[in-house]
Amino acid sequence: MASYIGLEKNISYFTIPAAVVLALLPRVYSGLTGPGKKFFDGNNPRVFTQALEKADMDKKLRGRLQRAEAAGANGFETLGFYAAAVTAGNAGGLSAEALNNLTLTYLASRVLYNWVYIWGQENRKLIPLRTHVWSVGMVASMAMFVLAGLRGI
Repeated sequence: MASYIGLEKNISYFTIPAAVVLALLPRVYSGLTGPGKKFFDGNNPRVFTQALEKADMDKKLRGRLQRAEAAGANGFETLGFYAAAVTAGNAGGLSAEALNNLTLTYLASRVLYNWVYIWGQENRKLIPLRTHVWSVGMVASMAMFVLAGLRGI
């Protein structure tokens, strides 16, 4: 199967721009094209969450838009660590299979994290899932550092 979809080659560096896109998508939903668009000021985007606080809208929608902003911020907060991990894994000579598995795990965790944070938090039973999903992505990143380090010993 891996050869059918081309995963025998190292695609890890290509996953970094994909991670940037995944960090941007919550903002696209919340402020650029979604229901919060009329409250988004492109000249001063950092006040968007404050504008949402003052906006006359459904409480559930407000929470969803605020969580989308937080999910996007979290994506950018983990991005530097992830990009460094991919670089370390490549510099350490990890196999294409290991790098592809770990980087695709990170991307999958970010997709799921965005969903759980934005929409899943409305179900109180899913709240702990957000931390677990975040942890999967961070463990995948840490594994690239550790495996690269072990190869250097």
